[in-house]
Amino acid sequence: MRIQPRPGSTVAVLAYEGMSPFETGIVTEVFGLPRPELDVPWYRLTVCAERPGPVPIVGGATVHTEHGLDVFAAAETVIVPGVSDVRGECSPALVAALRRAHDRGARIVSICSGAFALAAAGLLDHRPATTHWQYADLLRRRFPLVRVDPDVLYIDDGDVLTSAGSAAGLDLCVHLVRRDHGPSVANAVARRLVVPPHRDGGQAQFIEAPVPRDAGDDRIAQAMTWAIANLRAEITVDVLARRAHMSARTFLRHFARCTGTSPTRWLIDQRIQASLPLLEKTTAPVEEIARTVGFASPVTYRSHFVRAMRTSPSAYRRAFTATV
Repeated sequence: MRIQPRPGSTVAVLAYEGMSPFETGIVTEVFGLPRPELDVPWYRLTVCAERPGPVPIVGGATVHTEHGLDVFAAAETVIVPGVSDVRGECSPALVAALRRAHDRGARIVSICSGAFALAAAGLLDHRPATTHWQYADLLRRRFPLVRVDPDVLYIDDGDVLTSAGSAAGLDLCVHLVRRDHGPSVANAVARRLVVPPHRDGGQAQFIEAPVPRDAGDDRIAQAMTWAIANLRAEITVDVLARRAHMSARTFLRHFARCTGTSPTRWLIDQRIQASLPLLEKTTAPVEEIARTVGFASPVTYRSHFVRAMRTSPSAYRRAFTATV
């Protein structure tokens, strides 16, 4: 039986010898900092290690923790931010702790090379999973039962979630907040973190994130800000280009350079994101929501929603309503 997310749930992250503090810092930033401004019960984060005490990390620094694998395995969300050696064997103690946590229903998460620890524990067998692109082939060779997908930012497979390279761990952590607290809270966290307004890449997931606050200094960001405020309007590349005081051709070139995607794709994703609070917090029909966020028809809305969210608007609404 899976543990259901609850207010103030516990999160444990593993500190290991030789780690870069960045991945652990991501987890600490999202789950460890108090956020009273959000007015929701926040997480309780614990940093754990295989052996309590000092843990040497990159740069000659040391992390000291009093918590071992017993506390790690007891948390409701268990995060492995990496491993010391992707070609080495995972310690039997960590493998056992991960299996205990999974068996009791915890949510198991990896960032970057942390997928190797989850794979060693057998938690990725016959599952889709990802890791840093540099390690994807090695993960596939070492653990042939894992369905490795190197093209995504992260994969949410319910009780086991994996993310790609280090920065993708931030996408996944914000996604977890979204799963637990909804898009409004996740967007507020993204705003505090100054997350870029769009993350794309192959079949990558998307997080809800704001346009930068200093949009007035950026013609592209100005156009994006206007579009988000006017999603119901008919918005074309020509309209956005005029807002940015550029030709359409110049606008397309600058937009792709700034965001890594096209204006049309970005606009579709913004409309989908804008529809999520309406699905979660209102009883408005899907057809009305589609019009409100600017889709030409409910059929178009459903098609794009399924592509981005891997579920239908109605199923998304039922799932969210069932957990609140």
